Amino acid sequence: MNDVRAGEAGYVAFVEAAWPRYLRVARLLTGDPHRAEELLQDCLVKLYPRWRRVARKGDPHAYLRRMLVNGNVSLWRRARRERLVAEPPDGADPRAAQGDPDRALQRALAVLPRQQRAVVVLRYYADLSEKDVAAALGCAVGTVKIHNARAMARLRELLPQAEYRSEGVRR
Repeated sequence: MNDVRAGEAGYVAFVEAAWPRYLRVARLLTGDPHRAEELLQDCLVKLYPRWRRVARKGDPHAYLRRMLVNGNVSLWRRARRERLVAEPPDGADPRAAQGDPDRALQRALAVLPRQQRAVVVLRYYADLSEKDVAAALGCAVGTVKIHNARAMARLRELLPQAEYRSEGVRR
């Protein structure tokens, strides 16, 4: 019984520490704060029964990142169908103003194909190496490099502001 409590306490501590970071990763992957929260909650619910095995044998952060990427693909596939609503949605997001850099970044990421978006988010926001991104996405390192190069070229077109460029590229 004590082992079970220790496992639950470890899970709770992991969730409390990881929530803000992975919510941001989910937002950048989905482009929608509501979908992002739903995605992260779903992944954490699925992680709980596997927690003791994952925490003992593997890296729970890598496992959760992979769950987020796979869950986003599932959400994307489900969302491809058009949904009819009785009334138009409420007004625009108040953060959608031109001056909001996070919103501009989210819009630019939303333009990218899902695989390129996943590479950029995992590589630069989650700060993973190309090898770790390849492992998380289940592809070759060369594929990660290609997706990264194409995504960064597209983002440079969409976001010419210096604040989104890497430290060595600022002009």
